[in-house]
Amino acid sequence: MIQAWVVLIVAFVYLTLLFAVASYGDRKVMKQWRGRSNIYALSLAIYCTTWTFFGSVGLAVSSGINFLAIYLGPILVITVGYPIVRRIVRLSKEQRITSIADFLGARYGKSMHVAAVATVIAVIGTVPYIALQLKAISSSLTTLISHSSDGLTPNLLPFGDITILITVVLALFTILFGTRHADATEHQDGLMLAIAMESVVKLVAFVCVGFFTVYVIFDGFGDLFSQASTNADVQKMVDGINWGQFFVYTALSLIVFLLLPRQFHVAVVENHTDQELRRARWLFPLYLVIINLFVIPIALAGLIKFGGSISADNFVLILPMSQSGSSSSFISLFAFIGGLSAGTAMVVVACVALAIMLSNDLILPIYLRSQAGAKETSTRNMEIPILNIRRGAIIGVLTLAYFYYSLTDNTVALASIGLISFVAIAQLGPAFFGGLFWRQANARGAIIGMICGASVWGYTLLLPTFLPAEHPLIAEGLFGITALRPQNLFGFDLAAISNGMIWSLFFNTFGYVAGSLTRTSDPLERMQASAFVSVSRASSRSGGTGESEVTVQQLRETVARYLGVTRTNRAFEDYWTTLGEILPDEQFINDELLRFSEQLLASAIGASSSRLVHSLLLKRYDSDVKSNLQLLDQASEALQFNRGVLQSALDQLDQGLTVFDDEFRLASWNTQFRNLLKLPTSVVKAGAPLTEITKEIIEQNNLQDFDPDGEQLAYRMIHKDDLWHFEIPGQDKIMEIKTSAMPAGGIVVTWNDITQRLRSAEALREANESLERRVEERTSDLVELNEQLKIAKAEADMANRSKTRFLAAAGHDILQPLNAARLYSSTLLERLKNKTEVNLAQNMGKSLESVEEILGAILAISRLDTAQMVANPVAFPLKSVLEQLKLEFIPFAMEKGLTLDFDKTEAWVYSDPGQLRRLLQNLISNGLKYTRLGGVTIFCETVGDQISIKVRDTGIGIAKKNLEIIFTEFERLEDGAKQATGLGLGLSIVERIAKMLGHKVQVQSKLRKGTTFEVLVDVAEAVTETGRTKAQAQLVTSNQLEGTFILCIDNDANILEGMSSLLTQWGCEVRIATDLKGARLVIEKEDKLPDVILADYHLDKANGIDAIIALRERFGSQLPAVLITADRSSELKLEAGELGIPILQKPIKPAAMRAVIAQERLTKEAAE
Repeated sequence: MIQAWVVLIVAFVYLTLLFAVASYGDRKVMKQWRGRSNIYALSLAIYCTTWTFFGSVGLAVSSGINFLAIYLGPILVITVGYPIVRRIVRLSKEQRITSIADFLGARYGKSMHVAAVATVIAVIGTVPYIALQLKAISSSLTTLISHSSDGLTPNLLPFGDITILITVVLALFTILFGTRHADATEHQDGLMLAIAMESVVKLVAFVCVGFFTVYVIFDGFGDLFSQASTNADVQKMVDGINWGQFFVYTALSLIVFLLLPRQFHVAVVENHTDQELRRARWLFPLYLVIINLFVIPIALAGLIKFGGSISADNFVLILPMSQSGSSSSFISLFAFIGGLSAGTAMVVVACVALAIMLSNDLILPIYLRSQAGAKETSTRNMEIPILNIRRGAIIGVLTLAYFYYSLTDNTVALASIGLISFVAIAQLGPAFFGGLFWRQANARGAIIGMICGASVWGYTLLLPTFLPAEHPLIAEGLFGITALRPQNLFGFDLAAISNGMIWSLFFNTFGYVAGSLTRTSDPLERMQASAFVSVSRASSRSGGTGESEVTVQQLRETVARYLGVTRTNRAFEDYWTTLGEILPDEQFINDELLRFSEQLLASAIGASSSRLVHSLLLKRYDSDVKSNLQLLDQASEALQFNRGVLQSALDQLDQGLTVFDDEFRLASWNTQFRNLLKLPTSVVKAGAPLTEITKEIIEQNNLQDFDPDGEQLAYRMIHKDDLWHFEIPGQDKIMEIKTSAMPAGGIVVTWNDITQRLRSAEALREANESLERRVEERTSDLVELNEQLKIAKAEADMANRSKTRFLAAAGHDILQPLNAARLYSSTLLERLKNKTEVNLAQNMGKSLESVEEILGAILAISRLDTAQMVANPVAFPLKSVLEQLKLEFIPFAMEKGLTLDFDKTEAWVYSDPGQLRRLLQNLISNGLKYTRLGGVTIFCETVGDQISIKVRDTGIGIAKKNLEIIFTEFERLEDGAKQATGLGLGLSIVERIAKMLGHKVQVQSKLRKGTTFEVLVDVAEAVTETGRTKAQAQLVTSNQLEGTFILCIDNDANILEGMSSLLTQWGCEVRIATDLKGARLVIEKEDKLPDVILADYHLDKANGIDAIIALRERFGSQLPAVLITADRSSELKLEAGELGIPILQKPIKPAAMRAVIAQERLTKEAAE
């Protein structure tokens, strides 16, 4: 047993350690730490409070797996909703946002009333949540002390009520942590480091309790689940699962995740870079998964050990205490520290966030308006009063939380209190998310919506926590009207939380929309709506450029009252440096300086209060009050308009232009920059790191051989301040680059395509040298010869292009009937039973196969020679290509009585998967053709940073003297010609593809022993496979097609007839259509969806991809479809691959079609 004084000392030491960690973090430059992204991601785990640590087990006992919904919402927000989160963070940085209330106030025209209402709702909604932390900490401490070995009880402690002590300690701790400077946008790195450490502590503590429960109290999971299966209390827990509530909890947690004041502060205000968000995108969900792994086992163990005799919220602490020994005492103490970490972190950050909101959006505006009538300007420094206001707000919030804890029913589960708070904070949701997407929303709608929603929340959820269940208002409803009972509003039989959430958000949203539609937004509201809703760089309006009667000195003195003289002077000095001039103190301010001052002051007191301060300043000194109060609006609109004009001018330049800030992140650019370097819009965006831009330049222009990762290009852009040239060999283009440093940090880089200029200069130089060397009488002959050469070259190029077009067109026209012939021959082969007739049908099929191979080889050589094929290298698992090849060649090998073995590999490679497959396909095909006995083996091994793929056969082999000529087109060796037919193009295609991909191909062979071809491919970093890839890997071995409903779409009647015959022979249910309209009619007539659609690419009025897209839009995006085409272009493969449409090449191989149909059908069944 642990003595009470040990518990108290450990708790005190732990809190002292946290303060020391915070102090250490403040002294270090946190944003330069490599671990900064991890700290940010772990600080988001402040979402996991004592509700998670103690209450999740209680919620699991009462409602089964419903507790998981509370964590599913945040996971969806940070993963699926990542673009919206990133947008919110960037908006907050641009607008100098300090809190969730400040965000709402700034969105709705910097409205003080919107911010004030949001602040009140946030305080009212968060107070019960803080009370929850007080309850959990005091309950766990009371439990631990009550079981101490010295027999001390909480009531015998010198300080009386232990909850009062906890409240006081947390108040002092919060004040020391969070009120050290007035600027709320300055990052509190020490506080974030302490919170990250607390996140680690509570995670480790909870996992330790879980391991102790499973492996010490019970004999592993098997023993635990065996005892649970016969326990009546466990059965009640299983019966408590309610999927309707699961959905409600998920939606609720999704809405409030970013709206919780503490969560907004940590996720938005404390964010440094996009890199932190990207790290949190996977690390935070992983944290939530790990901390919930043992919730169910602990709940089961508690029910088995204690049944319903104790509160399930105490299982985490009581279970270790139920065992004897020092280890159980340590685990109990560690569990208490974990709960203390969870509660302390939440209380500190929540109180800091609420204090900022109360001071900036409620108290300061009231104070400033009270000073509005003063005739003389107050010179009082406001920095210390602001800090004192925030300290008082922290004490006030914690006092309210204590009284809520004292007045309400303390038997209520932790989860219930947490859910009540969640619903309260959700009342900010319509105004918050609506403001991001609906431009017409205004302050009136936001205020009406929030007040309506908060009122319904208070009536349906908050009020019942103060009144007993038998109270007439609760039991009978307002004025005795049953339909107005708080917990069964309008007679709907819903759970309490579902009832409160649904009706409060309904009235909130209705009031928000209706209020916004009852009046037109004012100019400032429209301007802020444009900033929050649209991403347009320009404004359609121009603003004034007038001056106020307020001087520069008066403006600086006003700002210094809130920020302090030192920081104000530093900020204005930076502004003068950027402006390029220093305005005298006696000069009147202009709109640009006023705009700068407003944003600067917003970092300390919020956007709404900052606007009020500047409005009062203008009112105090300007003679024309009404006109000059519009100066702030004019400043904002003028700045936005001027930026738009400047951007339009930059876009007209022939040169590319990029501006990077002092952290080398992209700040501005023009259109020509993207066009010159072929960069996608998804990469060229504000805030993109310089290294990311240079890496994309390298990839898009195929410069990996010169600068694999773009580091050299980035280094030269930063450090080389004179003109330098940058060559793009693949495009035969030369760029002239010039880097200039900006006064306030950052660089401006210009990009100029000087290819034509250099070519002209080179041509002139060569002409001059030629004229000096050549005699005058030969000049005319040479000119004539040059013209003839140009004409000959043009004719040759035209002939080459004509040949390519002819081969493409002829290839399609030939492959179309050849495809029909293959279908008919396959149908015939499966129907015939006479051995002689079967042999004839097989010979016919082999002849058609030979024609296909010859035509395919000719088309491939044509595309490779004309550079139509372009590699699209990506990282992918090598086994995905090998499995396709195995599926393709197994039937052929079995037919010849040969073995075909593929090495198992988990390696990832960097190449073009389609072209690498074609390369290996030719090697395996050759191996099987020229092997009579034995077989072909494909195996892989790592060689340095490359993978060696070897194709080894036991065939006729190649003489050493012939190894140099086997890659020549149309070259066939005598022994090979006797063994198999062909044109001798296979290895020539292999050589060309390898050259295009940059892969080295080697060959070793012994005559009559066999041949080994080796291909070296770069290793790539593994990426998690998608669910569809895994499903394919598991399901492609099935060939069960009986009863499969297949819809065939083709404009060729012969193809449809052949396809229908073959598929019917396989037991499929086949329907045919010649176009999209017919396909729709077939599906609607059958009144069921096909298992697979087989669509030809070349249709009369559209192509196959368009038809598949239209059918998916009409009948569901998951409709399985396969594209059949003779077009082997990489562009078509890429387009189909992005849409998840597999391709079958004409002429169709029946085995391949069978496999693809089985794969698509089973993938559909797995998804269902």
